[in-house]
Amino acid sequence: MTAREQIKQEIDRLNEEQLNQVQDFIAFIKFQNRRAMSAFNDKQLADLYNESAAEDREFAEVEMNGFGEMLQQEDIR
Repeated sequence: MTAREQIKQEIDRLNEEQLNQVQDFIAFIKFQNRRAMSAFNDKQLADLYNESAAEDREFAEVEMNGFGEMLQQEDIR
């Protein structure tokens, strides 16, 4: 007999109060699963943010160097 079948048989024998406890437990398990998935997603987002921030800094430095050169050219004119 599978675990699913055994659980179904046990559930059929429970009273209302016990069923409410099982329902609360299932909600808790689902909550933990969502929290674990959200933590994984938060880590991915943090990694992407850090990667993008580094690229943005590099781009800004290149652009600022070009801007400085442009200002010097303006001063020469």
